[in-house]
Amino acid sequence: MTILVTGSAGHLGEALMRLFRAEGHDARGLDLKPSPFTHHVGSVADRRFVAGCMDGVRGVIHAATLHKPHVATHARQAFVDVNVTGTLALLEAAVAAGVGAFVFTSTTSAFGSALTPAPGEPAAWVTEEVAPVPRNIYGVTKLAAEALVELFARRERLPAIVLRTSRFFPEADDDPEVRGAYDTANVQANEMLYRRADIADVAAAHLLALDKASSIGFGRYIVSATTPFSPDDVAALRDRAPAVVARLFPDFPALYAARGWRMFPGIDRVYVNTRALAAVGWQPRHDFRSVLDSLERGEDFRSPLARAVGTKGYHDEIFADGPYPVA
Repeated sequence: MTILVTGSAGHLGEALMRLFRAEGHDARGLDLKPSPFTHHVGSVADRRFVAGCMDGVRGVIHAATLHKPHVATHARQAFVDVNVTGTLALLEAAVAAGVGAFVFTSTTSAFGSALTPAPGEPAAWVTEEVAPVPRNIYGVTKLAAEALVELFARRERLPAIVLRTSRFFPEADDDPEVRGAYDTANVQANEMLYRRADIADVAAAHLLALDKASSIGFGRYIVSATTPFSPDDVAALRDRAPAVVARLFPDFPALYAARGWRMFPGIDRVYVNTRALAAVGWQPRHDFRSVLDSLERGEDFRSPLARAVGTKGYHDEIFADGPYPVA
């Protein structure tokens, strides 16, 4: 089966192309930017270009997007053009070409303000049932694109899966207070408890979704590392996170102390991946336990694929304060 991967010059797109090549699959990359993993250079919003890329394609993974880091540097119309119009162009071309499966990379950022409980409230336990409250044009357009994917699944009988992925990028945090208080590796290790996934696991979820789309028809799933927490922990997590983590992982304090690392004092949300595990048979290999095991061995806790893809960046410009401006 020939697979079209959009966003092939980006983090996830390159990871997917690397996996497909390693497994001997026929995969073609599409991106606005040339790269060693890009066969078709052009915009997903260009309908004629997109239609020309569908020849012989039987599966599409649509990972191309304008991201949150672009909110401060790109107009809202650009987000609509790429994230909404581009998705529509791909869906229409996929139906016309008789594509058998469509996987759309969405984001947990689509939940928006629903992820931030009021002061004094427990951490948010985030499942697919949580109603999104988008906080910026990025979230709005990703939700609109999700709705288009669902529409085509139901009206055009295009088997389709939406994956709301949590953080998997390697760049430093956009919050200057977080960057100033914690090493990047410390931040990302902490996040594996509740809001991050290794890119190898994210890519694996996309491959499984592509395979399962025809039997599922339509599905929307959260893709994040398996959390060790339960709903019983959410009250304590909000302002006593280190104690909760130490109860679950008695070796964590010593392993962190040896590196001068610290746990966040509070955690405001927990992403729950239970539905993805059951629906597509996903079995993520990286979580907070694997992070601690790597620390004990003195190894990098990121997967070989994460290290191979490395840092991409989102802008050609280098900004004075942080990896990208915050809107």
